Amino acid sequence: MANETILLVDDEEEIISFIQDALEIEGYHVLTAGSGREALIQSEQQPSLIILDVMMPEMNGIEVCEQLRESTQCPIVFLSACQSEVDRIRGLAAGGDDYLLKPFSLAELKARIHAHLRREQRIHAQKEQGLLRFQSLMIDCKGHAVTCSGHNIALTNKEYQIVELLAMHQGQVFSREQIYEKLWGFDAEGDDATITEHIKKIRAKLAAHAQDRSYIQTVWGIGYKWDPK
Repeated sequence: MANETILLVDDEEEIISFIQDALEIEGYHVLTAGSGREALIQSEQQPSLIILDVMMPEMNGIEVCEQLRESTQCPIVFLSACQSEVDRIRGLAAGGDDYLLKPFSLAELKARIHAHLRREQRIHAQKEQGLLRFQSLMIDCKGHAVTCSGHNIALTNKEYQIVELLAMHQGQVFSREQIYEKLWGFDAEGDDATITEHIKKIRAKLAAHAQDRSYIQTVWGIGYKWDPK
């Protein structure tokens, strides 16, 4: 994982210095930002992962994350002293991949960073091949086909697009509204209830061949994510 670039965003200089020193010892190249606006500028350097504080003046971490998701798909790990379930849900709904509470264990932070980067490397390698593999399930991105244990799963075009979107961003939570806008567009007639029905049909088709895994997980109060575990 050495030489990966990490963007570290926090308005507390002591935390910036503490985490930066620890990550640079591990071989990471660390970019830093002390505000949300600075983070948006630094993100143009295409970091491999972003560590983002929630409580910042002027522009908080949730707002920053929402703007970052318009241009970057790299993992975003929130650091926050806000411990309520509502706060964690807001962070995930904004496009965050992980949420670590302050005070935090440096060893745990490094382990989560490593896990996210390792997952991104696997997904990138699979994308290069045009294939995404999850145990017995395989998604052929070039052929727009999904198979499980060699059996073709007959998905409609929109069902396939939902599967591909979630699978290509494994672990990232998408709201029904986000999925609808990405696949149908802002001006399409309909509502996000359409997504609920499509997910129900996708799950039924997957379950017919992969009874031990659901793949699409509901994140209550937010939406859905791809989780093959």
